[in-house]
Amino acid sequence: MPRETPYLQVADALRARIKAGEWAVGEKLPSRARLGAEYGVGQSVAQRAMERLIIEGLLEGRAGSGTYVRRPRERLRMVRSRHRERRDGSPFRADMREHGRNGTWEAHSAARVPAPEHIAERLAIAAGDLCVHTRYEFLADGLPVQLSRSWEPMALTGGTPVVLPEMGPRAGAGVVDRMRSIGVLVETAVEIPRPARATQETANLLGISVGDLVMEIERTYYDTSGRPVETADITVADVRWEIAYEFGIDQPDCEV
Repeated sequence: MPRETPYLQVADALRARIKAGEWAVGEKLPSRARLGAEYGVGQSVAQRAMERLIIEGLLEGRAGSGTYVRRPRERLRMVRSRHRERRDGSPFRADMREHGRNGTWEAHSAARVPAPEHIAERLAIAAGDLCVHTRYEFLADGLPVQLSRSWEPMALTGGTPVVLPEMGPRAGAGVVDRMRSIGVLVETAVEIPRPARATQETANLLGISVGDLVMEIERTYYDTSGRPVETADITVADVRWEIAYEFGIDQPDCEV
């Protein structure tokens, strides 16, 4: 079924021509005026179609020069494993280092935030109990990789040096390390991945298009008594990252 939106029709046509090799990597595309005339649309429609392909990673704009075919973005693998939590410091930073990238993040924490009902259920607390809520934007070499919305019960961390994840002596060390510093031993993590479509806010933050496929991961950490100590919603752009889970296999005792 043909698309009704003109800029999407033009984007589809340009994408097909690029993939067919009509323009090589590094080659400049015709001007907006020329493409608009070719497809019978205005320059603004042609520009929007080209912007769509820039977001997809097929094109790149060069200030004062034009729009060029770029090498397709590499889709990397993000491995979720129990081993990632055994590292010292931030698991994310270590993950990005393995890809030859510098992992950084921006975070904003708010204390004394009442837990919404669905978060309270995940943390086994009462709705309205006070939490620290932290919003993260994780970056690799300055480019967005994933988003996270984290909740920690203040009944657990309140009055300790680690009440705010990105402040204090264990700032940026990761949940497992921070909890250990106050005598809470994280033993397990449960992750529930769900495919979803990017909202306007998510698309803006991850540099993708509204409606693009994303993977949303609901993660909860539990201590040795089975108590939830932190829960988070993690969002990853599917166009750039695939999620892989690594499981250890217990081996039977060998007879000598």
